[in-house]
Amino acid sequence: MPSELLFDQKVERDTVAKKRAGEGPPSWLDEPPFDPGDDGDSRTAKPFIGNAYIAMLLFIGADVMFFAGLIGAFIVFRFGAMQWPPLGQPRLPVEVTGVNTAILLLSGYTMLRAWRATRRWNQKSIIDNLTLTLALGSIFLFVQGYEWTKLLKFGLTLSSGVYGGTFYVLIGCHALHVLGAVMALLVVLRKLRRETSLEKSEVNVKLAGMYWFLVVALWPVLYTLVYL
Repeated sequence: MPSELLFDQKVERDTVAKKRAGEGPPSWLDEPPFDPGDDGDSRTAKPFIGNAYIAMLLFIGADVMFFAGLIGAFIVFRFGAMQWPPLGQPRLPVEVTGVNTAILLLSGYTMLRAWRATRRWNQKSIIDNLTLTLALGSIFLFVQGYEWTKLLKFGLTLSSGVYGGTFYVLIGCHALHVLGAVMALLVVLRKLRRETSLEKSEVNVKLAGMYWFLVVALWPVLYTLVYL
């Protein structure tokens, strides 16, 4: 047997003996370096930001630009008018909408609780908070729809001048976004009760949360500009 082989075997036996005795270098130094192309490691490693999150961020960015354009047009019309609201136009329900604003902000808190519950994956807490968020968002839409029926009876329509046109376009676009968020929550809740993949469920909850935070964050700005 060659002397080099005998020497290598002796070194290996000494290294094993030292590790058993608690001596020598730590065991993790013997592990192979991380290989991104290895199939075993790629199954356990998660990307920091997935494609779904990037797509949602792009959508949110486009939506913010869309509302920025609408808000900019509203500011030009409002502060360029001699009197706002114009004479003969009904006043907006500031108090009722203020309570409705608190309801929508509360839905943002319940969504945040559902978001945080995904960290430890408390499925019951996630479902309960998403259900509360869905209920609060539905109440917000119902109250807003009731306000619109009253305003229409008082003569504030889409064709009743710049005042009515800007109101229904700006607030109506936000209402459509809330409706879309409510429908998205319904889909997420339905999948959450049947989904077996933890990773897919977590992504769905977080994407719905990102969209919901958008509609909640937009509303105080609209309420301040349009109603106050």
